[in-house]
Amino acid sequence: MIARFKDLCLDATDPLTLGGFWARMLDADVADAGDGDTRVDPRSARSDAESIWVNRVPEPRVGKTRVHLDLRLADTDPAALLAGGARLVAEPSGDVTWWVLDDPEGNPFCAFGAREGTRPGPFELVVDSADPAAQATWWAGVVGGTVEDEGTHASIIGASGFPWDYWVFAGVPEPKTVKNRLHWDVEMVDEEPTALIAAGATLLREPIDTARWWVLADPEGNEFCAFVPRRVNDPLPSAGSVD
Repeated sequence: MIARFKDLCLDATDPLTLGGFWARMLDADVADAGDGDTRVDPRSARSDAESIWVNRVPEPRVGKTRVHLDLRLADTDPAALLAGGARLVAEPSGDVTWWVLDDPEGNPFCAFGAREGTRPGPFELVVDSADPAAQATWWAGVVGGTVEDEGTHASIIGASGFPWDYWVFAGVPEPKTVKNRLHWDVEMVDEEPTALIAAGATLLREPIDTARWWVLADPEGNEFCAFVPRRVNDPLPSAGSVD
């Protein structure tokens, strides 16, 4: 393990509106993160629950979103999500047992019906992938955890710092062509991303005065930001924008 999962970052043209929406979806609080950005803070008592940083970007969403969250509903249908501002894209049909919805900026997410013994809220982070097993294996080498290969998709369970049940890499036929609107940050074990680069990450940008983190890409081009280890009494670091 050379890093731990830190948090999620979501691009937005209107961070206040989008942050407020996701706060309603996740029963969370929305906070001012400065410079026009917002942060969605979970109310959960779980110590591993992480914030979602909503960062302003100038460009609108284009192309298919390749990273999304899956939510477990508290009820048998997504009526509460629709009342909160979500848009219904597709209902369950055949082998598909979940609803597909969009947020106000067109970012899709999936909602699964309530299930006994599970709590409502996010339970999976899903990433489109050309080679799910290779991607899951690579990221497990970075953040630890166990890989379960199901053929059409592969999952990581127990990754360091990961706040949800499964980190899923789902097989898709099309390659990545545009920057991900939703990306994740990691906190490194070391002070430099040398181990990440040696493992196969590509360095996209070094720290600058206004962004004290490295921007890298994994073997399939998914952007992520890498931070130095946080020490006791350090202030809460900002989220890593990949712009």
